[in-house]
Amino acid sequence: MVSTYLGFDLVARNLRRSLTLVAQQTDVTRAASYYKENIGKVKTVDDFMKNDRLYRYAMKAYGLEDMTFAKAFMKKVLESDLTDSKSFANKLTDKRYQEFAAAFSFNSATTAVAQTSYQTDEMVGLYTATLQQQADAVGEDTRYYNAKIGSIATVDQLLNNDRLRTYVFSAFGIDDGTWSRATMKNILGSDPSDPGSYINTVWGPPLDDAIASFNLAQAESTDASSKIDDYTAQMAQPGADLADLKAKIALEQGRVAKASSDMSGFNKTIIAIGHYFELASAFEFSTDGTLASGVAAQTDENRKITNEKFIADQPRTSPAAALVEKAYFEQQASSARTVDELFADDAFRMAKFIGVAFGVGTLPLSTLKSILTSDRDVNNASSFVNLAGSNKDAYTRLMNAFNFKQDGTLDAGVDAQSATQSSATIGRYMTAYNDADEASEKLAKQMFKSGVYGITSIEKFVSTPSVYNFALEAVGLDPDSVSATTVKAALKSDLSDPKSYVYTLKDDRYVQLARYFNFDSKGQLTTPLVAQDAAEVTNIAKDYVIAKTKFASAAEKAGLQEAAEKDALYYKNAIAGVDSVSELLADKKLVNFILVAKGLDPKKVTNDYLRKIFSSDLSDAKSFANKESDLRFAEIAASFNFDKKGKVTRIAATGPQSREQLLETQNNYLQQSLESQQGNTNPGVRLALYFQRKAPEITSAYQILADKALFEVFRTTYSLPDTMANAPIEKQAKIVEKHLKLKDLGDPAKLGRVLSRFAVMYDLKNSQVSSPALTILNGAGTAMNQDTLMAIAQLGRRS
Repeated sequence: MVSTYLGFDLVARNLRRSLTLVAQQTDVTRAASYYKENIGKVKTVDDFMKNDRLYRYAMKAYGLEDMTFAKAFMKKVLESDLTDSKSFANKLTDKRYQEFAAAFSFNSATTAVAQTSYQTDEMVGLYTATLQQQADAVGEDTRYYNAKIGSIATVDQLLNNDRLRTYVFSAFGIDDGTWSRATMKNILGSDPSDPGSYINTVWGPPLDDAIASFNLAQAESTDASSKIDDYTAQMAQPGADLADLKAKIALEQGRVAKASSDMSGFNKTIIAIGHYFELASAFEFSTDGTLASGVAAQTDENRKITNEKFIADQPRTSPAAALVEKAYFEQQASSARTVDELFADDAFRMAKFIGVAFGVGTLPLSTLKSILTSDRDVNNASSFVNLAGSNKDAYTRLMNAFNFKQDGTLDAGVDAQSATQSSATIGRYMTAYNDADEASEKLAKQMFKSGVYGITSIEKFVSTPSVYNFALEAVGLDPDSVSATTVKAALKSDLSDPKSYVYTLKDDRYVQLARYFNFDSKGQLTTPLVAQDAAEVTNIAKDYVIAKTKFASAAEKAGLQEAAEKDALYYKNAIAGVDSVSELLADKKLVNFILVAKGLDPKKVTNDYLRKIFSSDLSDAKSFANKESDLRFAEIAASFNFDKKGKVTRIAATGPQSREQLLETQNNYLQQSLESQQGNTNPGVRLALYFQRKAPEITSAYQILADKALFEVFRTTYSLPDTMANAPIEKQAKIVEKHLKLKDLGDPAKLGRVLSRFAVMYDLKNSQVSSPALTILNGAGTAMNQDTLMAIAQLGRRS
């Protein structure tokens, strides 16, 4: 018989080749093919348990052949939630059961959802960032406009500058997507004060017609409403013909509805043409589109008006808008000598400013005047502010911020506000101007978060405003301007296909929107497009924490555990945003995390090597990853969802197993088969291979003592007597720690030296004849421990 040393060396020197030879054996090939072809048909634990060939294959793969008979027990293992420390599998001390449960995803399969929690959080964050960018852009766009408009000499220059044109159109309500160049040139070259100008001759008549038609429709509505009131009153009279009156009311209600519709249409026309007149008034261009010598495109006053219109057109009150309102208030308050003058220019604008500053809302003008002219005598119980009830304090603060007397005037030499009062009022406004927007933003986020989890299809998405509008606004699209049909087509696109519809739009906002949702080509929910599925992320995070803490002392463990969990949190958050192999490899922290979790030394693995691993076709036995001696690298590649180009794609699970779980099961089956076959020839080789496989998992001496096969290797290696097993367990552990440095077991070279010594000592001990090792590995080394036996017994009593 070949010596144990030589036999082990021949196998271990090129483990990949040894496993390949096993894989080529007829019975192994047949079992592997059957498993691969049929595991995808399994939907439930019961399906799996009923297929004896699948069940036995998996049980052997995870070293549980001796437990094949205990199907009820193994079913409970597979049904365990490994995230619950109190679940059935987690309560068993034999880690093989946890490994077996982790090889399947019966309880943690990736489900189809509109958004993952990560996608939702990212979209909410993007929404806030987009709103902030839009608010900041208002000031920057205004700065740019004011800096450039003075250099504009012709209408064409203005219209050809996209940024200036967009600014002007936004300010004057012109649709930048449908405008006519000829019309705009004629309007900008018109003088509204000239009756013969383009604006007056072409757009004046339709404006007059629209106004006249609006007035007629309004009169029609008023007449119909009056008749409805009259008929309604008649219905209360004795002997009224109710049927006739109801018919008349219905007729008049029809008139009101038609008149209202007509008024709405005419009003839109009036507003649109009104914008044309305002635009013409805002510029100084001649009819040929040029400027007279020494004349600027806009006067300072018109430029200011344009700025204010643009800022006012924005959906949120930006810092730039707040400054405009501040300047307006200062101007009006400083010049007002009466309450009426304070509100004379724009009562609503002033009321809104005051309402924001003092937290009273936009009050009616009459209420504001009553507050500002209230009797200031605190003892006058009948004064307006003292009668304000719960608003008394706020109204009193507002009253005291101005100096008007009860008749609405000011004393000679007294301003509407002192410098101190003005500063305090402006300070209040600048602090509170965006409170309403922030409250609205908070509500929008809450409604989106609660609504997105109810989205079951694209149709549901576009018909749920709180979700649809929020999502589009988050990526910078205007829900009122874009087509829902376009949005749906974009969301149905295959992001991994550069020829898909979303890329033809040439607009990254649609691509970004599609990445935040999970819809298939039919508009139904699908699994998230992520680099790594949630179950894989959880497993690798768990393995990392174990790897970082397994040799920690009692004093070190808490600190290392906290640091490892912090790293795991970083990994979970960062990996969710990875879209390609290149992005993954660019983050050294992520790469190191993965390697450490797999028991690999990051210092010995290069990005170029990993790039070759990730670009390998795992279905091809001759690919780079599959030819590497260390199986862990192929398993790493299998745990990610990258396509041949290194981009994230959706890789369907094979029934209850992900690609990595299937690969790991296949590799384990080969390893178990190899060890078993070697044991038939030389039990010592099997012991050495078993120890080599389990070594990376060993974290304490007690693990060696608890596993008879590992213990046999240890005792044989260091020529320790069998009677050592009779010593107290603590003493045995100290003997293990004295002879074996557990950290060295993670170093292939040092582990190799230990096993070489074992092989030599094994042959000396057994004189190359039959050894108790075979007995150990065929049963004792993987014997059922007490808690396993107890669990089976309890299952039997309940059945």
